[in-house]
Amino acid sequence: MPFEEISLNDGNKIPAIAFGTGSVNKGKDIHAYIEQAIDAGFSHVDTAQYYGNESSVSTALRETGLARSEFFITTKYASGDVQEEVRNSLEKLGLKQLDLYLIHFPDPTKDTVKTWKEFEKVKEAGLSKSIGVSNFTIPDLEKLAKSGLTVPAVNQIRLHPYNYTQHKSLLEYHAQHGIITEAYGSLSPITTYPNGPVDAPLKKAASRLGITPTQVVFAWVKAKGAVIVTTSSSRQHLEEYLAVGDLSPLTQEEIQAIDEAGANGPPTRVSILDKCWFACRQWLWVVEFLFLLALGVNLMRIAGNNVFYSTASFEE
Repeated sequence: MPFEEISLNDGNKIPAIAFGTGSVNKGKDIHAYIEQAIDAGFSHVDTAQYYGNESSVSTALRETGLARSEFFITTKYASGDVQEEVRNSLEKLGLKQLDLYLIHFPDPTKDTVKTWKEFEKVKEAGLSKSIGVSNFTIPDLEKLAKSGLTVPAVNQIRLHPYNYTQHKSLLEYHAQHGIITEAYGSLSPITTYPNGPVDAPLKKAASRLGITPTQVVFAWVKAKGAVIVTTSSSRQHLEEYLAVGDLSPLTQEEIQAIDEAGANGPPTRVSILDKCWFACRQWLWVVEFLFLLALGVNLMRIAGNNVFYSTASFEE
C-alpha cells in the first residue's frame, strides 16, 4: 500500500515520506525540482530558514495549482526572534499556517527551554499546527520534559544503519514519550559508506523482494516507524523512493541482519564522522551569528564615519 500518514501526539497527522530541500540545494532556486517531486507523488515538503530556499517552495506550490490542503509543509527555525522568524518563513512560503515548525538544532548559546516556550506561542497563535525539534539528543529532550512544557511532536535526526546502534536509546526515548522520529541521511550506507558490512544484507533482501538496495534502506527506515526525509533531482529516483510504500515489509530476520551489520562497521570511521557532523552543525549557528554580528558592527562603524561603499562590495 502507499505510504500512510502517521499520527502525531497532538492529534495531527504527518505523511510518512517527505521531499527535503536541504543538502546541496541550500540557497538555490529549486522550485522545478519541488514541482517534479509533487508531480511524482510527494505531498510533504521539508524546508528550513537556514536552507535559504523557502521561496522556491512557495513558487512550486503556486504553480501546481493544487489546494493548500493537498500539502504538508515543514520548515525549521535557525536563529533570531522566533515570532519574527516564523512570520518571515510564512511570508516566504506564501502560507498563513505551517503544518510543522521545528527547532533546527539545539543552540548551545541559547536557553532551549525559552526557545521552546516561544514555539508553544507559535502553536497557540495558530501559525503552525504542530511543533517539534531536530537533531536533539536525550539530554536536550530531557530539558523540555523537566520544564513541563509541550512534548515535541517529532525529532528529525540523521538516521541510517551505521548509526542506528548509536541512536537506539534515543529512538526508545521517542517511543516512550510519543515523539515521532523523522530520518534524514538514511542512504548514507550507499552514498557515503559504500562497500561496508551493510551491503550484504541489503543486497540479500533486495534480491528476495526484487527491488533495489536503496529501497531496502527506506523499507528499513519504515520498519523503524520513522518518517523518511529524502531528496533527488531525478524523477526516476523519486518514483523509486515512493514505490517503497507499496512493497511488502522486510522480515524481522532481514531487519536484524541490517541492524547487526550496521553495528559492526565501519565503526571508527562512521562514529567519528557522525560525531563531527553533529558537533560541527551544532556550532555552525554560533559561527554564523558571530560573523553576521561582526559584519553589522563594521557596517555601523562605516556609516557613522560617513564613508560610502558600493553595496556590491558586500556581495558574495
